Amino acid sequence: MADSIELLRSIAIFRDLDDSELAEFADVCTSHEYQSGEVIFREGEAGNRLYLIIAGEVRISRHIPGSGEEALAVLKAGALFGDMAVFDRSERSTDAFSNGGTKVLTISRTDFEMVLDFNRDLSHKVLWAVVRLLSSRLRSTDDALRSFLAMSIF
Repeated sequence: MADSIELLRSIAIFRDLDDSELAEFADVCTSHEYQSGEVIFREGEAGNRLYLIIAGEVRISRHIPGSGEEALAVLKAGALFGDMAVFDRSERSTDAFSNGGTKVLTISRTDFEMVLDFNRDLSHKVLWAVVRLLSSRLRSTDDALRSFLAMSIF
């Protein structure tokens, strides 16, 4: 469990938590291993679990009709993924594949919400961290879009 706590501490949404709060999440984590090329989840599936990479890599991609797979990102150890669909209770927006063999920690949406429901202070810390994370992602997307549009004008 100590390894899980240290890994959780390295993730932005858990960074403000103390050891006992991290232990609450570590208690509901499960680990899973995927072989190279194995599907972790597919676009359109229910987003009922978030993932934290312990070892290996994960390829995030989308299928583009007429073109095939378009890789959007390759995530390495320490990365959190699958969180968007857990936060907004929606379907997966991309595919995720093990890239060369991967070991992950997972937390189900039910367990994630249960931990938040039972500890108001912990919930406050995590939810503000999620707001900061999503704002950062939105800012990066906005910057990329502005750059793309600026280049398209010329």
